[in-house]
Order: sequence, then C-alpha cells, then structure tokens
Amino acid sequence: MSNSATPPVRFRTKLVYGSGEWSIASFGTLRQIFYAIFLVDVVGLEPRLASFAALAGVIWDAINDPVVGTLSDRMKSRWGRRRPFLLFFTIPFALGFLALWWAPPFESQIALMLYCMLAYMLSDTLQTLVVVPYYSLMPEVAPGYDQRTSVTGYRMVFNLLASLATAVLGPMIVKSTLSAGLTQQQGYLITAALFGGLATIPMFLIFATVRERFADQAEKDREVPFRQSARTAWGNIPFRYATALYMLNWITFDLVALMLPFFLTYWIAQGNLTAKVNLFGEPFTLESAVLGLLLITAVVAVPFWTWLARRLDKRRAYIIGMSFWVFVQLLILAIQPQQVEFILVLAVLAGLSVSTAHVLPDAIFPDVIEWDELRTGRRQEGVYYGIKNFIRKLTGALAIFFALQMLGWFGYQSPPDGATQFAQLATTLEAIRFLTGPIGALLLIGAIGVAYFYPLTRQRHERILRLLEKRRAREASLSSPAHLPGREKAAHNPS
Repeated sequence: MSNSATPPVRFRTKLVYGSGEWSIASFGTLRQIFYAIFLVDVVGLEPRLASFAALAGVIWDAINDPVVGTLSDRMKSRWGRRRPFLLFFTIPFALGFLALWWAPPFESQIALMLYCMLAYMLSDTLQTLVVVPYYSLMPEVAPGYDQRTSVTGYRMVFNLLASLATAVLGPMIVKSTLSAGLTQQQGYLITAALFGGLATIPMFLIFATVRERFADQAEKDREVPFRQSARTAWGNIPFRYATALYMLNWITFDLVALMLPFFLTYWIAQGNLTAKVNLFGEPFTLESAVLGLLLITAVVAVPFWTWLARRLDKRRAYIIGMSFWVFVQLLILAIQPQQVEFILVLAVLAGLSVSTAHVLPDAIFPDVIEWDELRTGRRQEGVYYGIKNFIRKLTGALAIFFALQMLGWFGYQSPPDGATQFAQLATTLEAIRFLTGPIGALLLIGAIGVAYFYPLTRQRHERILRLLEKRRAREASLSSPAHLPGREKAAHNPS
C-alpha cells in the first residue's frame, strides 16, 4: 500500500541518490571494523589511551553535527540548501579520511594519542559537512512511507556493496603489502587512498542530478534559533523512539564489527596474523572470507526486507530481523578455535539480519520529519539529520571506547612489529568472546523493545501527509495574487 498523494520516485533518482551510500559506507566500514585494531597494532597505542582518542571525537561531534544540520537548513543558494555542501566539501572529505590512517613516528604515547585525536576530529568534521546534507535530502527525494523503504533499499545496496568491497579488499591489501616486505601502515594508507578517491564520484553525481523539493524553505526557517530547533526536536515523541532505536541498532553493529578482527585473529585463528581460508577454491584472509559472506548475504537479502516492510510495516519487519540476530549472537559463544566452517555458516546467518539493520532504521527515521512539520509548520531536515548523524558516529566512538577499555583492562597486548604469530592471555580471549557475542545480543533486545512501542505506523504517516498537503494547498491559495488585498489596484497604480 502506498500514498497516492505522492508522485513515484524515478529509478534514476533512486540509483544516483542511493550511490551516495558508497561514499559513506566505504569511509564508515574501514573505520568501524579496522580502526581500533589499527590504533593498537599499527600506531602502537595502549588500548585505553586509544579509546580516549576516539572519545574526544564524540565530544567534538556534539557540536559539529547539529551545527552543520542547522547551516544546511538555512543555506540559500542557486543550487538549493544541501547540494552546495556536496560540491565544496567532497574532496576535503576524502583527504581527511587519508589523514586518519597515518601512524606518526612518535615515541610518546601521549603524542600519539593527541595526533590520533586531532586526526579523528578533522576527519569527522569534513565527513559531517558532506554526510548531514546528503542525508537531509532523503525526506525530499522520497516523501511517501513506502517510497522511503524503496529508496533506502537502493541506498543500502550501495552501502553493503561498499562495506563488502572494503571489508574484503582492506585486509587483503594490508596483508599483501606485509607479505611483499612493506609495512601494515603502508597497506592502510593505500587502502584509504583507494576508497577515499572512489568516494568522491557519487557525491558529485548527486550534486549534478538530484534536485531539492523545498529549496525555498530556508527563508521560512532562517530566523529560528538553533536552541529552539533543538527543543522542538526533543519534543517530537516519534523522534525520541527513532533515535533510541537507531542508537541501539548501530552500537550493536559497530561493536560486533569492531570485535570481529580480534575474535577471528586471536580466538578462531589462535593468534595466526596471516591466517587464510579457501573459499570457492580461492585463498582469502579469514577476515575477508567471514565479512565477505556476511555482506554478500546482506546485499542479497535487501529485497526481502523491503518486501516484508511493505507487506507488514517497517516496525514489525525490523522486530523479526533483530530477533533472528539475537539468536545468532548467542551462538557465537559455542564456536571453538579452528572451527572455521562454523564461523562461515554463522556469517551467512548474521548477514540476513545485518541487512535488516541497514535498511529499516534508515527507512523509519525520515517519517519523523513530517510529524515535526505538522506541529511546527517548518521543515528542519538538517537539524534532525545532524542529530541522527551525531548519533551514528556516537555509536561508533562509544563502541571503540568501550571495547578498547575492556581489552585494556583484560590485558590485551599489541604484537611486535613483523610478527606473524602472537597469542593473547586466556582472560583477554574471554573478554573478546563476550564482547563479540552476548553483549551484542543484550543491545539488540533493547532495540526490539523500542521498535515494539514506536508510534508512527504506515496509516498514521499517510494521514500526516494528507493533512500537510491540505495545509500547503491552503497556504498556496492564500498567498496567490487573488487573495492579496490591494494587489490588483497596485498593479494599475504603481505610485
């Protein structure tokens, strides 16, 4: 069922707008999965110091995401409110990503921590200047309830393909450079340069082809102070639910993704840093094989979850997908060392729910924009997506902080330069196992509970759209020349 008041979204628009997720996901996946192990194994930071370097980025995040969102709401240009950010900040965004993966030759742990903190903050700021305006286009590109699920499906196919490419190729590039006599540091820089460069293409395509429906809204919203906008957002009850669901969803994914390289290297492979597995007759690194199967399954499952969300609704489809993921997370505790086939099977099963986690929270979130417009008469996508983007990065930084703190407390040791075999303490291995499995299951149960009580159903959202269409028609009628007193007389008598 779809809302007949909203025109269909063109295939080209879905494809081009969706491709922006390639840029965001290639950046996010590399940082999400490999940044923690890069900090401790390549930069050489003590895990607890590394966690503070990432946490400092969150403090800066608290400022820059909502600010950029507000700026994009108030921007007025011949290109609209959001697209100028894509034009001017895409290349700096790619360069900032490269700075994130340079390990400075400092001896001091404090100096290393300060550099990593500043690099994280710079990279994060440049990311925000692109990502928040990109996401803020979503409610305009797809105004209808089911249209948003469809467009999000396109976005998440690109997201998962980028995640697949970076998760598979990243470890292969790094370990190939190591085998060739170069360093892991050089491998990470090559990977960052490759995917940072590719990330620029979709954003320029979006600037050139996607148009904004509410580009003139900046005049109406220009005089609304940021503090008032933030208070209004907090008063939006569906937004609170969507925010809690989004946070629990992504902190689970971030934590599990972050811990997988540790789990695979030190538990499954028993400290073999160059472990490989034959998959489809070809040798892959263990990380590439597991993440590859997981993400291929997630891509293939996207049409199923978009269909189920149309058949039921987004909330119920999400609950089904997350309930299955809880079961998979608990099975992780049953895996023993060297049980490679078992972890590959679980990767496929987890991919089914990872697909849900990527598609449905992002399809649910835009619905809060029209609820807000009905209440306030303003469209504040920038503010909402600034807060959403802050939450997305908050989950990643909190996952890094929590996981690295735990690893530090449980005795994690960085392997020496050039080592290909290194074992962790038994207590460290137990911490790695629980962080990878049961802790994620608990967070998912929380997300399921929030989704159960989420108040915006398809029927309620379609009613909101109908009320907004009537209001816009009434406002357009009142602002027409026939309804402006004295307009006709003034036209005949300019004096």
